[in-house]
Amino acid sequence: MDFPLNSRLIRKRRPGRQIMRDNDDKGMPMSTKKLLGMIFAALITSSLFAADVALNPDHPDRYVVVKGDTLWDISSLFLRDPWFWPEIWYVNPQIDNPHLIYPGDILTLVYIDGKPQLRLQRGRDVKLSPQIRVEDLGAAIPTIPLDAIQQFLTKPLVVDEGELEKAPYIVQNADEHVVAGGGDRTYVRGIDDETGLWDVFRPGGPLVNPDTKEVLGYQTRFVGEAAVERFGDPATLLLTQTDIEARTGDRMVPMLQEDPITYFQPHPPAEDLEGRILHVMGGVTQIGQFDVVTISLGEAEGMEIGHVMKIWRAGETIRDTVSGRRFDRVTLPDEEAGLLMVFRTFERVSFALVMKASRAIHVHDFVRTP
Repeated sequence: MDFPLNSRLIRKRRPGRQIMRDNDDKGMPMSTKKLLGMIFAALITSSLFAADVALNPDHPDRYVVVKGDTLWDISSLFLRDPWFWPEIWYVNPQIDNPHLIYPGDILTLVYIDGKPQLRLQRGRDVKLSPQIRVEDLGAAIPTIPLDAIQQFLTKPLVVDEGELEKAPYIVQNADEHVVAGGGDRTYVRGIDDETGLWDVFRPGGPLVNPDTKEVLGYQTRFVGEAAVERFGDPATLLLTQTDIEARTGDRMVPMLQEDPITYFQPHPPAEDLEGRILHVMGGVTQIGQFDVVTISLGEAEGMEIGHVMKIWRAGETIRDTVSGRRFDRVTLPDEEAGLLMVFRTFERVSFALVMKASRAIHVHDFVRTP
């Protein structure tokens, strides 16, 4: 399972990639220093919320993890607020990678000095080794359903106004095709002579803060991936795969080579924040559980990967037909509608997954620190 309780996130490292080192720190890998910093931050965050942990009234005393579970699912069984999982988790030093949970593992709720504590028993025998071993993280249960967000971890993008106007673009598809798909060739202007793999994007509409009317960015639509077959002006590219058909004017961005973050530690923001839902992926009118949304809070406001926010349905302004006063209107109170978790951040906006929907959710509903 991936709720690395002692870190905010884990990045997979590609085989053969060199780890950058800081010469002023005795050769400690930079990735290690960053991880230690995140561990320290997570411990501080954890201590701030220790007094607020509340168990789910219907919690089980024992649970056997099954394939398809997520950490959020299991946390919801035991806790009223699933993001407080680290507060009741017992880190057993006799178990390899005690922060990871696998199908077949047994979780037991016990009380130590009157405080609840969850203990882990492996569903299979695990022998300790004097050497550090690399566990197959892919076998551990994830924090959230990754299939719901996989396509949004690196694509699409949110860009500033005019940013894509400087990017290479499709000037025409091969054989004078109006649209092109996977396996087709296309001609692109502006390609440099070094980058061979490209993502194809289509510029989208503005993301506007409904309160300030400020444009926070422009969301793009991911079209597909392409590889250079011949450099030049124009260059010839092969569309290796497409989600939608490529057409003249679509823009090219160098393909991201790093693995995306896929391990999360849900936690509330340290500050009281309020934003709005700006957009829902897929164009649906009503938002439900496991839908991906864009919210009007980003890195500039302190948003982090793993931040949990409550969703509030904005109170409707209605006419009071009982008071007898002409044009008498009243605004109904906001109603709590669900929970979301941020999984990707940009400067002014973030992508989030709706983890819980207790009523219908709509674009422009509020998101607030729980």
